Amino acid sequence: MREIILKAENISKQYRLGQVGTGTLSHDLNRWWHRIRGKEDPYLRIGDTNDRSKKGNSDYVWALQDINFEIEKGEVLGIIGKNGAGKSTLLKILSKVTAPTTGSIKSRGRIASLLEVGTGFNGEMTGRENIFLNGAILGMTKKEINSKLDEIIEFSGCERYIDTPVKRYSSGMTVRLAFAVAAFLDPEILVVDEVLAVGDAEFQKKAIGKMQDISRGEGRTVLFVSHNMAAVKNLCTRGVVLDNGRIVFNGDIDEAISTYLINEKSDEILINPNTYHGENCMILNTRIVNEVDLITNAMDLILGTTFVGSINKSYSITIPVFRESTLSFVATSFYKDEKINCPGEYYIECIIPKYLLNPGFHTIDISIVDETGNFEQLLYVKEALSFNVIDDNFRRGNKYNKGWGGAVSPVLEINLRKNKINHDK
Repeated sequence: MREIILKAENISKQYRLGQVGTGTLSHDLNRWWHRIRGKEDPYLRIGDTNDRSKKGNSDYVWALQDINFEIEKGEVLGIIGKNGAGKSTLLKILSKVTAPTTGSIKSRGRIASLLEVGTGFNGEMTGRENIFLNGAILGMTKKEINSKLDEIIEFSGCERYIDTPVKRYSSGMTVRLAFAVAAFLDPEILVVDEVLAVGDAEFQKKAIGKMQDISRGEGRTVLFVSHNMAAVKNLCTRGVVLDNGRIVFNGDIDEAISTYLINEKSDEILINPNTYHGENCMILNTRIVNEVDLITNAMDLILGTTFVGSINKSYSITIPVFRESTLSFVATSFYKDEKINCPGEYYIECIIPKYLLNPGFHTIDISIVDETGNFEQLLYVKEALSFNVIDDNFRRGNKYNKGWGGAVSPVLEINLRKNKINHDK
């Protein structure tokens, strides 16, 4: 039988833009006058959709609109969306830090929130004192806090500084201690915003492991916001995708990630018309050649660019491909018998076999090296292209396919074709 521990019903949040804040005296009086007459708030009918990239026509904006979902006990819910989608606003409402403009939140049990670095900490108090302060806020007795104290300090890794005022902690140390407090003081619902990104890799791994333990082992509920799709997939059992303050998907975590990536503008097939100049050479018209609407890992992806060299030299070109800032592989002409012999113009093409790219956000760089001298680098173009790769299994509704590549960093060959230059231009 389903045991609902948290329920959001018709949640909306409206803000007033500008320096005044949430309202003005005249607006407050108008609201009061309508309320005592039993009428609807006159400002609920106005306001623009929360699209941060476009200029609106109203002083009011809806950060959230008509949010409805339920969370079961022991479930780990991932809340994902681009910056400004309303994720943090929703968590603040669920944590009862701020009230919704309309709608209601129904929850059972204590809610521990980790919304931003230093939330709920007093900088003048020591780490140890802040543990007791946060425990008291959660409604725990001193005896209960004492029973968990050693575990909290050990997990945080801040034992040496535990009796030092928190204002002297780094942001990473503050997050470590704050997460340890929130996780070990036995909340029924743990709410975690993007703050884990502040911690180092070791701490992020520990934190995700702890959230898995408290959800699967102890049956507690976790709400997790992150832009790290790998962490979201490993941790969460269900996903909610927000876009401009509205829920656009609520369901299986794999489909939620796919929906989020598909909605990103960077899924468009890209052409970079910019020309990049090096020493007697240039790169121009870099693009993805495939004539498709979306890039998936089930297709052979073709990268194309044009190179022009103006003096008598032999060049090699290398294209490193990065996934979320981590090098996946390189394509290079260095090992080819056929060389880029200039002066001349060459069309350069690299075919990336299907299932070699992992789903996620990718960028490519371009490096040009002079092979006739001391292999001097003449031109390096950083992030010449960027694009998202969608897992084709998401789009087909199949189970997640773990068979795609990426465990190794292969070197791909580049294909060359010399173009005829029109000297009359």
